Amino acid sequence: MRLFQQFMYLVVLIIDETFKSQESMKKLFVSCSCFLVTTLLSVQADDKMDKQTDVVVEECVCQGPSQSPARVILLWGETPPNDELMAMFYDTRLLHFQDPRAPRFLLIDRKGRAALGIGGYVKATASYDFDGALPNRDFVTYDIPVPRNPAERNQYQMDASTTRLFLKLVGANSVLGKYTVYVESDFRGGQDYGFRLRQAYVNARGFLVGQTWSTFVDPAAAPPTIDYEGPNGMTSVRNVMLRYTLDLSKHWQVALAAEAPSVTYTLSDGNNMAIRQRMPDIPFYVQYGWNEGNNHIRVSGLIRGLSYRDLMASRNKSVLGWAVQLSGLANITPKVMLYYQGVYGRGYDRYLNGLNGKGFDLIPDPDNQGKLYAPETLGYMAGIRYSFSQKFFISASYSQSRLYSKTGSLSENSYRYAQYIVGNAFYNLTPDCSIGLEYLYGRRSNINREDGQANRINAMIQYNF
Repeated sequence: MRLFQQFMYLVVLIIDETFKSQESMKKLFVSCSCFLVTTLLSVQADDKMDKQTDVVVEECVCQGPSQSPARVILLWGETPPNDELMAMFYDTRLLHFQDPRAPRFLLIDRKGRAALGIGGYVKATASYDFDGALPNRDFVTYDIPVPRNPAERNQYQMDASTTRLFLKLVGANSVLGKYTVYVESDFRGGQDYGFRLRQAYVNARGFLVGQTWSTFVDPAAAPPTIDYEGPNGMTSVRNVMLRYTLDLSKHWQVALAAEAPSVTYTLSDGNNMAIRQRMPDIPFYVQYGWNEGNNHIRVSGLIRGLSYRDLMASRNKSVLGWAVQLSGLANITPKVMLYYQGVYGRGYDRYLNGLNGKGFDLIPDPDNQGKLYAPETLGYMAGIRYSFSQKFFISASYSQSRLYSKTGSLSENSYRYAQYIVGNAFYNLTPDCSIGLEYLYGRRSNINREDGQANRINAMIQYNF
């Protein structure tokens, strides 16, 4: 019965923390808890055969990094968690600004060798477009209408689909060493809040297998935004991969991966066609970090084999795609942080935020019918963040993505470049609840020099758990 009482105590803590003002949700949660308690009671007889084990429930204050839940509810067996195990939850050095931080609820195994964290956040946004509206809930500069549509100058939207849920298992044993198992989802699976897998991977002894941010992407160098899309000139894509990461020293780190290929085309009818890819994308990086890994500079590279069918020659052909990137973040002063990324190459548009999925990895060669080529592309972003206190900070960023195509490859009303400007402010109402306000400006220019622009105000409230 003692196990029953302690488990019910945990249930009450969770209910009071999460559903204080929602009586109907309390009843639903208690019903589910009763089912779990029944299951626990059914195995109590087996527990009595072993040494009596106390289950400890504790609500503690953790001195983790900012944007991590300040209060963690722990449930453990005979051995409390060690500091090394807890530190694996609070390492936020490689996270994107919009990635969830440490979980609110932790379950520790009986021997204190593994811990399961359950967390995420609820995020609701409201946006208003003026002097140019985007047909998208995200601020995608590629989608800015050119020329302007006078009938669509204003728009109001609300969204909660970027709400996140995740499970994170960390532990250590003699076979895997320190390991992490991570699953994260949101509700971006279509326009009707469909459940979608964002990340799912296993990481042990330097090897990572599964889906997460591409090795060519530097997520920690992404500036703060409410906008889910983010700056158009930075790299941003999640991919399925096999990756190996090696720490050469306290400051130096290298990584190499084989990632799932995906190519987008602009085809000319009857001259060429898309086919399945024959080799993985190969990204890699070298990184130097300082300030306990919270600041870094990274040089990244990418090699791709882009396959297509030349119908005029009746042959499958392959084009070399490549890109190089410089990225990082650095504290200029304790209150000022700089973010930067610059990327250049050919046939890597799938990785570039502003051109992902737009058909520019391979485009028609105007000098050779049936042939496709990889156009040059440039993307860059620079941002600054100023923290007035641990509760309040402001930031601003500028970004641009530009496509360099041969004359005649694309139509005159095709994309040439776009700009993305953002300024915002974030305030923590409580350690777990934050609000934000943001202004966005975007401008798209086409090959024929026509352009269009859009303006948006975003507001946000987010509760981490």
